[in-house]
Amino acid sequence: MKVIVKLFAGARELAGAEEVSVELTAGATVGQLREQLIANYAQLRPLVGHAMFAIGAVYCDDSVEVSEQAEIACIPPVSGG
Repeated sequence: MKVIVKLFAGARELAGAEEVSVELTAGATVGQLREQLIANYAQLRPLVGHAMFAIGAVYCDDSVEVSEQAEIACIPPVSGG
């Protein structure tokens, strides 16, 4: 299945795009999505390992299953002062 991941902040800058597509097997988890993002988009490696993922409006841990129609967001860590 193909999913679309919306990118924010530094992830968007590193990828040079607002969103990317990732091919996953049916029943894949957020953890597997994270691994596939790094495999497909090596430039995201510095952020994806620490990023939060949300499906819809809910933050998810790596064990949550991803569906093909899900609205997925990758939100990298931010800092500020």
